[in-house]
Amino acid sequence: MKEPRPLRGPRKLTDEEIELWASVAQSVARRHGASLPTLSRPRPEPTQEPPAIAGAAPAAPRPGDARLAPPLPLAPLERRLKRDISRGRAAIDDALDLHGLNQAEAHHALRSFLFTAQSRGAKVVIVVTGKGKVGVSTGSWMDEPGVLRRLAPHWLRENDMRSVVLGFEEAGRTHGGSGALYVRLRRRLR
Repeated sequence: MKEPRPLRGPRKLTDEEIELWASVAQSVARRHGASLPTLSRPRPEPTQEPPAIAGAAPAAPRPGDARLAPPLPLAPLERRLKRDISRGRAAIDDALDLHGLNQAEAHHALRSFLFTAQSRGAKVVIVVTGKGKVGVSTGSWMDEPGVLRRLAPHWLRENDMRSVVLGFEEAGRTHGGSGALYVRLRRRLR
């Protein structure tokens, strides 16, 4: 019979874990009497940026820079607007049909279409992805029916698309149902 291992105290946190916890703890109010764990080695001081040269372009933000703004939130279409669009009472400003395109072509077409529609002042557009072919699967997830139908919402949620897309929802039956999306565009900033 094995002897039970003696109980040890909690393991020591690594410096990376302490830094991660400190960054999380900054977003909440500290409990009375609580303190953060200390690093075993001091943090290196941030290096000074070289002085900016007059007329030079500002430095590009580094990945992981905390000063980057969070992406704009997406909002669902209002129930009344969606109802009016599906009944033909509200206008759809433009439409894009992705039938017959592969993923790369569809992604590029969607991005350029939305940026162009926004620049023209469109408010609501429809993106037709199709429902996919049934019975054509070869076993790979890439060949499953409705690849564009599944990927289009992910593309619309990308951080760089948030400046264009205000929200989106599945279209009504009259406009293709699950094979199409109503996309509401943000107003273009001047």
